[in-house]
Amino acid sequence: MGDPKKTRKKYETPPHPWKKDRIEEERVLVREYGMSNKKEVYKMRSMLKNFKDQAKNLIALKTAQGEKEKKQILIKLNKLGLMAESSTVDPILDLTLRDVLERRLQTQVYKKNLAKTMKQARQFIVHGHITIGPKRMTSPSYLVSTEEETQLNFAQSSKINNIDHPERFVKEDAEKKAAKEKKKEANRARKGKDFNKRRQQNTRGKKNVR
Repeated sequence: MGDPKKTRKKYETPPHPWKKDRIEEERVLVREYGMSNKKEVYKMRSMLKNFKDQAKNLIALKTAQGEKEKKQILIKLNKLGLMAESSTVDPILDLTLRDVLERRLQTQVYKKNLAKTMKQARQFIVHGHITIGPKRMTSPSYLVSTEEETQLNFAQSSKINNIDHPERFVKEDAEKKAAKEKKKEANRARKGKDFNKRRQQNTRGKKNVR
């Protein structure tokens, strides 16, 4: 049983600490998903490994208990948005670390346009500005279920819940900015075409003069 006062690590560290490819991959993930350190990557990787280990054991089982456990893990992964409802156990082995990271609360807050950046999404969560339904969430690594996605919002008591708050991300502003950038690109492309057209005309005129 062990000492109840001693907490056990819920993740596994890499067996070889100095592999360049893995270090670079982890560095990219930490930066892209706004994590504080690589320990968060190890936690998500260990969770993914547990899912895959369960799947490997269940694929070989042909008993009634095995079929029951297959349904249980598929229901769980379906609720987390990692597997389709009509899926089998085999595709669990194809899940990637990014699939799991996409379901983190921090990522979902950013994708729901409640924050400007991943770092800001983390700050909102840690400071208690984010709720799922009536429950205040303070863990950026929490895996959000598909049912909870619709309940994700700012806390009613939070100042950031006010649409006029300076830190509030307004989707309409982002869309206007994107439309403005698109218009600029279109103008550049049109100017480029006009320049090429005038250049061709000047070239033809010189040839005719000769």
